[in-house]
Amino acid sequence: MLINIDTGKVITRIPHKKSFEAWRKQISNEDYQAVVDELNKRIDENPEVHTAGWIPGHDWTETVFYPIYLACKKDTTSAALFFGIIVFIVFMDRPEQWSLGRYQVNDKDIASMTYFRIGR
Repeated sequence: MLINIDTGKVITRIPHKKSFEAWRKQISNEDYQAVVDELNKRIDENPEVHTAGWIPGHDWTETVFYPIYLACKKDTTSAALFFGIIVFIVFMDRPEQWSLGRYQVNDKDIASMTYFRIGR
């Protein structure tokens, strides 16, 4: 479950929902589930903090994430956004309490969301 760190309320709305739905139609259920399963596996392996854009690595070739790129017609910007929304949904669907935000490393903005465990 995702919690708004400022209000303490559960987040239930998917961002960029229309774009997500359009891209989701372009990826098979099997490929989508493989992405969800891989994300959950990685979260289980490190149940504290995750930055979405750092999860898949730079080269998605021959990974479960590659169908996302194909679903977005090989547009890297769209694929990154689609991936980010999938990550958001995976954290929303988890039983633990998580929150998210935008942060910096070495005084530079991180381009994607960082998720962190709360309520322990």
